Amino acid sequence: MGRVKGKVYLITGGTAGIGYASAELFGREGGKVVITDIRPKEGEAAAQKLRDQGYDARFIEQDVTSENRWPDVMAEAVRHHGRLDVLVNNAGVGVETDLENSDLAHWRFVNSVNMEAVFLGTKHAIRQMKLNGGGSIINISSIEGLVGDPRFAAYNASKGGVRLFTKSAALYCAEKKYNIRVNSVHPGFTRTPMVDSAIDIFSPADAERINREIVVGYMAEPIDQAYGILFLASDESRYMTGAELVIDGGFTAH
Repeated sequence: MGRVKGKVYLITGGTAGIGYASAELFGREGGKVVITDIRPKEGEAAAQKLRDQGYDARFIEQDVTSENRWPDVMAEAVRHHGRLDVLVNNAGVGVETDLENSDLAHWRFVNSVNMEAVFLGTKHAIRQMKLNGGGSIINISSIEGLVGDPRFAAYNASKGGVRLFTKSAALYCAEKKYNIRVNSVHPGFTRTPMVDSAIDIFSPADAERINREIVVGYMAEPIDQAYGILFLASDESRYMTGAELVIDGGFTAH
């Protein structure tokens, strides 16, 4: 208890999966949590569930792809809590891409949510965090940002972009002496609604191969990713910036 006591967290896509597990863990460890999502009904329900457990939590409706919305979200979080210490850019979409038959609208949609929103969140978080002496930005990439997948070209491109953008942002903040750390997390196969829907399209042979290549022998739960995110959010990781935290059960060790 208390690893992040008093810190203020903003988590996009915080209503389910890794985002919600992170919000719950931050609350358990003493953090003040603001979750955002494009779905207001689910967002209010998630925030209430956190409050029912005794955690300081609130929900703000947000389309992460809208730049005009980001300053309002930051201002609302600061109005309630006085500061912003941590941003977790977690919102994302995983959509299959048939490379020959997909269109530019599909490509732009995936990249707008997974990559452009990370840029927007990082940009506006830096502007806020530098006012209170620093902070931590955690961008959720994927193992799909490290290795290719023939079915998910747009997702690969977006998550690979998050990986290198994170390093650039880390160097920028260091050069400016903002005391803002920027790191990426690369989850492997994790039991979330997004991953479950993706796995449904795999052939039995592909599913068997995935299970075989997860060397610990099982898929992650959202809490497994949340523990890594908590570490990067806490002062325990004060010497880390521009780093990649891969949490994949050994999948990419092959």
